[in-house]
Amino acid sequence: MKRGFLVALPVAIAVLAARMACAHFLVLLPSLDVVEADDPRTVEVGIAFTHPMQQGPVMEMGQPRQFGAMAHGRKVDLRGSLQPQKVEGKTTYRATVQLNRPGDHVLYIEPAPYWEPAEEKWIVHYTKVVVDFMGAEEGWDQLLGFPVEIEPLVRPYGLWTGNTFRGIVRRNGAPAPFATVEVEYHNEGRRIATPNDAFITQVIKADAGGVFSYSMPRAGWWGFAALVDGAQKIPDPKGNLADVELGGLIWVKTVDMQGPVIHPAAGANP
Repeated sequence: MKRGFLVALPVAIAVLAARMACAHFLVLLPSLDVVEADDPRTVEVGIAFTHPMQQGPVMEMGQPRQFGAMAHGRKVDLRGSLQPQKVEGKTTYRATVQLNRPGDHVLYIEPAPYWEPAEEKWIVHYTKVVVDFMGAEEGWDQLLGFPVEIEPLVRPYGLWTGNTFRGIVRRNGAPAPFATVEVEYHNEGRRIATPNDAFITQVIKADAGGVFSYSMPRAGWWGFAALVDGAQKIPDPKGNLADVELGGLIWVKTVDMQGPVIHPAAGANP
């Protein structure tokens, strides 16, 4: 074996490991996932394309193709509310979303395709998050009609830490058998350190009906990304046809139980 190959092999392995450890997630996080009567009637939404567990790096985002909210079976175009911002020199977005009528609001975004030179493919992550407004709790399982999408089987808000989230991966509306689902924690402030890179992105394989489940061990935001190959290639920046990764993402939040233990009154049933 040539010495040059021996030198290059560790470098190649390191590059491959870095690629595998860094999962891309389109982050779509509202300031509140449950808006009650005493809360403001608006939510602030942060949007970035990044690696949430590692909190970076941030990738450049083009102008989103769609940004809106679905409530009561009706979509509202909110692209006009998008405000571009720079983080680490890359474009991210913020928006203020007005809530008018009680009911669940499914906030969603279709980003511009992102070219990933390290993997030589385009990435398009169709992403959503549900905001409950005034406790109506209707509409959290509405589908948006994206090419790939996660249908929640568990109400995606009001979740305790340790609850299990379940969903169906759908491709063009039909269950996607054995689809890969990546899971990452939004490690704000990098509070959590991982024992090694294998813990950065959790990986699930859906069953024959496209159903998957995952128990969330920490309070905070969790992203679920169902990944499939696009049916068609599109030209890369050099004009060559390249593969497209399609992702259907949903974000859910868990909360720790807090407060004193309340003991039943004497004589009451336990």
